[in-house]
Amino acid sequence: MHSRRLVVISDHCSDGPPVPVTHPAQIDTILPPPPTGQVTVTGGYLERLPLAAIAAGIVDTAEIWSFAGRCGESDASQGLAAGRADPDRPGLTRRVFRADAHDAPYGSAEAVRHLQQTGAPDILCVWGLGVGHDIMDAARGAVTIYNSIDAPALRIPDDLAARFDLFLTGAAWQSAEIRARIPGARTRVLPIGPNFASDVTFHPTGAAKDRDAVYVACAQPYKRHDILFDAMERRPGTTALLVVGYGDDDLRADADRRGLDVEIVGPPGVDHDAVNRLINRARVGVVCGQHDGAPAILTEYQLAGLPVLANADLVCGLDHVPASAGTIASPGAPFAAALDGLLASPPADPRPDAIARWGWRASIACLGQDIDAIRSDRRKEPS
Repeated sequence: MHSRRLVVISDHCSDGPPVPVTHPAQIDTILPPPPTGQVTVTGGYLERLPLAAIAAGIVDTAEIWSFAGRCGESDASQGLAAGRADPDRPGLTRRVFRADAHDAPYGSAEAVRHLQQTGAPDILCVWGLGVGHDIMDAARGAVTIYNSIDAPALRIPDDLAARFDLFLTGAAWQSAEIRARIPGARTRVLPIGPNFASDVTFHPTGAAKDRDAVYVACAQPYKRHDILFDAMERRPGTTALLVVGYGDDDLRADADRRGLDVEIVGPPGVDHDAVNRLINRARVGVVCGQHDGAPAILTEYQLAGLPVLANADLVCGLDHVPASAGTIASPGAPFAAALDGLLASPPADPRPDAIARWGWRASIACLGQDIDAIRSDRRKEPS
């Protein structure tokens, strides 16, 4: 019996330039069996969609692929493509393939050989910087889905984009841009960050609220921590908690220079359970970025019971902040006033509505409709 398989290809490539594979490693052609028990949808944006597809019965198993360059050379002799089961997520397998010696969109002789030996997956999801024609050729027959996971609507050339059946976007303007570039493109505003949300990962804990605001974001300029800091200066006595996974901006020095009460956790980053515990300490979750993809934290705040204050200039994701869940405000005085208003009079618990709108069950139902429609259209095509 055919085991239905979904593959998600990340655009992560290990540090260092990719190198040619002179002697390809032995490719693992053994596909893992389906999980035997109930599948729980947890993890980050790479894990939740494939797990949701298993839980909803769209596929039996799922895999997450990434690439390695020069720094993975020593591992290549042991077979990078060997599947590694995720011990915490039954049904999910991870593989790392050697990238070919060129920049993204990535090619991989190893990945092509693997697909030639195992067959194309039923569904192929490609995120971010994309993959080359070689991998797309080897996966011919799969339902193909692309999401840029960033503010640019497409981060791949148009000739590659034209090969995808469906584009998941973070805003209506992204969908319009894709349809303008790729005539006839099928799009859906269904960003894999704030959508496919895990209500078991993010939830209220009942912790004491010892911080006014929390911002979960890397320490990079595009995340615009300065907007929060400016609001705190306009609202003396405000306390904030920053959860930082990585980055180069010296947020501690900036907060100290301004005399602000800011607690910073990280870098390095902490796991999802720790993020949930931390955001539960705050009264309001903020998103300050502008040129950003739809951040997952938009709905994760809501699942934890926090109202959201988002920068009105955020180019992707504002649809995930309805009036029932928080406020959208421009930088400067409006942002400070909106924070003041949310702290003084927060909306009702946003969690139930967030689950209904953007939880993984609602999201995979939408995606499943598109997959069915794509397959139906294919059956109508002349042979």
